[in-house]
Amino acid sequence: MNNAWKTVLLTGLSLTAVTSTAYAKALPGEGVTVQPLQSTVAEETFQTLIVNKAMEALGYKVLPTKEVDYNVAYTSIAEGDATYMTVNWQPLHDNKYEKAGGDAKFYRKGEYITGAAQGYLIDKKTAEKYHITNLKQFQDPKIAKLFDADGDGKADLSGCNPGWGCEAAIEHQLDAYKLRNTVEHNQGQYATIMADTITRYKKGQPIFYYTWTPYWVSGVLVPGKDVVWLEVPFSAVAGKPNASTKLPNGKDYGFQMNSERIVANKAFAEKNPAAAKLFAEMKLSINDVSAENMMMSKGRNSPQDIEAHANGWIKAHQALFDSWIKAAKQAAAKS
Repeated sequence: MNNAWKTVLLTGLSLTAVTSTAYAKALPGEGVTVQPLQSTVAEETFQTLIVNKAMEALGYKVLPTKEVDYNVAYTSIAEGDATYMTVNWQPLHDNKYEKAGGDAKFYRKGEYITGAAQGYLIDKKTAEKYHITNLKQFQDPKIAKLFDADGDGKADLSGCNPGWGCEAAIEHQLDAYKLRNTVEHNQGQYATIMADTITRYKKGQPIFYYTWTPYWVSGVLVPGKDVVWLEVPFSAVAGKPNASTKLPNGKDYGFQMNSERIVANKAFAEKNPAAAKLFAEMKLSINDVSAENMMMSKGRNSPQDIEAHANGWIKAHQALFDSWIKAAKQAAAKS
C-alpha cells in the first residue's frame, strides 16, 4: 500500500479538496450536470467519491450521489435518469446489466477495481478440528450441526442481502450442492448479521459465512489466521452451466473473480468523450479500498470521514489522478 495513503488512513487527517488547479481552463464538463448512483452499501462511497471528484476536476457539476437498489441503478442509468455507477460487478451483475439493456444502453470500458473475490468461510479452529475443507461436507448433518446457531439442527450461513446478486448465486448453489436440508441461508442486513457472526467468533463459537473483497470483514476475520476459505465440489454458476469458477491455482471457491467497473449511460458517454475516457482510465487498488473500509468499520464512517479518506487518497496519488484528468481533456480536444 502506498505509504502516504496509509498515513492518511492511520492518522485520519481531515484534508481539503485536492483536485489539481492545473486544469482550471477550458474544462470539458462545464455546463453539464451528472447524477452518480451507488447501492445502500456505505463501503461503496469511497470509490464513488473518487470518481465524482475526478468528474468535478473536469468541470462537471456532480449532484449528490443517490443510494438505490442495484436493479434500480441499472434501469435508471439505462433510461438516462442517472449518469453512472462505479460498482458494476462483473460477472456477478451480468444478468442485471443485460436485463437493463446491456451494451446498447450502457458505456463500460476499463476495469476500475480488479481482483474482487467472493466465497464461503468458516473459523479455522473448527476447520482444523473436523478437517473441513469443502462445502460438500455440509451435506453431513453432523458437520452442519456444528454451525447451528439457533438450534434448528441446520448450519447457519451468514449470507447475502436480497437484491445484491450474491444472494441468487448462493441460493443456486444450495440447490446444486444439495444443501437445502442442512444449511439455512440467513439474509437481512449484512452488516448486522456479520456483527453477530463476529461476536460468536469472539466467544469461541463456530462460524460460517459468505463475504467478498474489498470489504472490511476480511480485515477483522483474517483468512488463513482466523478463518479459512471453503472450496466447492464443482463450479455452479446460475444461468451459466458451462462457466468455471476454478482459479489458476486449481482451487475452486464457487465464484468467478470479479472486477468492479464504471458503467455509464451510453448516450451521455457518446456526447462526453472526456468523461468516457476518464471512466476507461481510472484504476483503484483493491487493497486501498479494503483499508478505507476497515477505517469505516472502526468508527470513521461519517460522510465527513469518508470525504476526508477520498481527499487523502487523491493527495497521496496526485500524479496518477492528474494523469486521468489530462487523458480525459485530451480525448475531449480530439473529438
